[in-house]
Amino acid sequence: MINYNRLKWASYTANLSMSVVACLSPLLFVTFRTLYGISFTKLGLLVLINFLTQLGIDLMLSFIPHKFNIKKTVRFIPVLVTIGLLIYAVFPFVFPNHVYTGLLIGTIIFSASSGFNEVLANPLILSIPSDNPDKEISKLHSVYPWGIVGVIILGTAFLFGIGSENWQWLAIMFLLIPITSTALFFSTDMPEIETPERASGIADLLKNKMLWLCVIAIFFGGAAEMVMTQWCSAYLEKSMGLPKILGDLLGMALFALFLGLGRTLYTARGKNIGRVLILGSVGAFLCYITAALTNIAIIGLLACAFTGFCVSMLWPGSILASSEHFKNGGVFIFAMMASGGDLGAALGPQLLGSITDKAMTLPVVAQYAEQLSMTVEQLSMKIGILSGAIFPLLAIPFMIAITKKK
Repeated sequence: MINYNRLKWASYTANLSMSVVACLSPLLFVTFRTLYGISFTKLGLLVLINFLTQLGIDLMLSFIPHKFNIKKTVRFIPVLVTIGLLIYAVFPFVFPNHVYTGLLIGTIIFSASSGFNEVLANPLILSIPSDNPDKEISKLHSVYPWGIVGVIILGTAFLFGIGSENWQWLAIMFLLIPITSTALFFSTDMPEIETPERASGIADLLKNKMLWLCVIAIFFGGAAEMVMTQWCSAYLEKSMGLPKILGDLLGMALFALFLGLGRTLYTARGKNIGRVLILGSVGAFLCYITAALTNIAIIGLLACAFTGFCVSMLWPGSILASSEHFKNGGVFIFAMMASGGDLGAALGPQLLGSITDKAMTLPVVAQYAEQLSMTVEQLSMKIGILSGAIFPLLAIPFMIAITKKK
C-alpha cells in the first residue's frame, strides 16, 4: 500500500504558501506607500487583482479541466509561487523606477498558483484513502489560517526589527516554503484524480439548482471571512483607537488564530457539518453586529477575533457539502465552488470599502458623528463593518438549503 504522508505534507506546505500570498501585500501596504509613494488605490488594486486572477483560474478549470494534466499541474503550483515571489522581491532592485510593475507581475503569477491550489488541493486530498475525509479536508484548510498567524507575527517582527526598507529580504525568506513544497511534490507518488476527458455533462450540472445553492453559499461564506480578514486591523486602529502594531497583531493575527482554531477543532472532534455551517453563519452575524455597535475596544477586538472562529468552516464546509451532493462531479465542482468563494472574497471587501468611502461624504453621517463624539471616519468605518453583517446573514438560508438533504 502506498504511503501518502509525504504528499499530505506537500499539500500542507502548498497551503502555507497561500498564506504568504494572501497577506504579504496587505502587510507591506504602509511600507510601499512610504518608500515608493504608491497610491492607496494602486495598493488596493493588488488585492483585487489577486482574487480576480484566482477567479480566472477557477473558471478556466471549471470549463476546460480536460486540457490540464492534473498531476503535473499540482506539482508546478509551488513553482509558480516561487517565480512570483522572486519577481515581487527582486524587481525593485533591478528596475527601481518600475517597482509597481514588478509587484503587479509577481502578484498575478503567485495569485495564479493560488487559483490552481484551491481547486486541485481538495480533490487531491479526497483521493487519498481515508477513514474520515471530512477531517482530512478540515486539516488541510486549517494550515492556511495558522500560516497567516505566522506570516503576520514574523513579518511584523521583521519590519520593526530589521527595518521596512529591507522588506525584499522578508519576501525572499518566505521563498523557503514553496521551495520545500516543490521538493516534496516532485519526490512523492500521487493518486489518480477524476478528471473528465472533455467538458461533457457540464451543461447538465449547470442546470442543477443545488449546484448554484452551493456556489451562492460559499460566495457569502467567503465574503464573510474575507471582509473581516481585510478590514479588522484597519477597523481596530481607526475606529477603536488601537495602535497599528496592535491592530495587526491583535486584529488580523488574532482573527486568523481563531480561524485556525475552529478548523483544527473540527479536524479533531468535528461532526455534523450542516449544523456547524448554520451556527457559524449565525455566530458571524452576531459578531459583526457587536463589533460595529460597541465603543469598547476590548469588546470590539474580541468580536472581530471570534468572527474568525464562527466563519472558520463556512468555506471548507461548503466544499464538503457540495462534494457529497456531487460525488461524481470531479474537478468541475471544486472549480465552481472555488469561483464562488473567490468572487465573494473579491467583492465583499471592495463593497465594504465603497460603503465606508460613501458614508464619509454624507452630511447626515457627519451630523451623527458629532452627536456621538466620534470622527466622521470612525462612524463611517462602523457603518462599513455593520454592512458586512449582511454576508453571514444571507449565508444562513443557503447553508440550511445545502445541508438539509445531506
